Amino acid sequence: MKREYPDAPIAGVGAVIVREGPEGKKQVLLIRRGQEPLKGEWSLPGGAVELGETLEDAVCREVLEETGLVVETVDVVQAFDRISRDDQGRVRYHYVLIDFLCRVVGGSLACASDALEGRWATGDDLDGLTPLTVEVIRKALGMAS
Repeated sequence: MKREYPDAPIAGVGAVIVREGPEGKKQVLLIRRGQEPLKGEWSLPGGAVELGETLEDAVCREVLEETGLVVETVDVVQAFDRISRDDQGRVRYHYVLIDFLCRVVGGSLACASDALEGRWATGDDLDGLTPLTVEVIRKALGMAS
């Protein structure tokens, strides 16, 4: 499957992993991406769905590969398109993404695969994320309350 300049949109999943932080403040896991698109930027863990894989299995696999955490899905937060175009207006990336609210059930945070590093952030510490990512995180934090 060709991810850059694809022939068709690619199905992908993202995980809004929420935990109870210090002083009862909800936190969400952010990762710094090691691959395009969004290489070097902070985002949510996730990736492409593999052939024959359910959405829930895909998000759990991606989280484990990227962070070392075992998660379970709680609910769908949002579905949306992420389309990036090059300077000539051609579609460079096109993902149809489904983000899931997730909770940790095992493992320990140890970034690998496509994630350079990870950090837990509160809803007040989302600077530098894309506006859509912030919107999805805030919606998931509301759902987790």
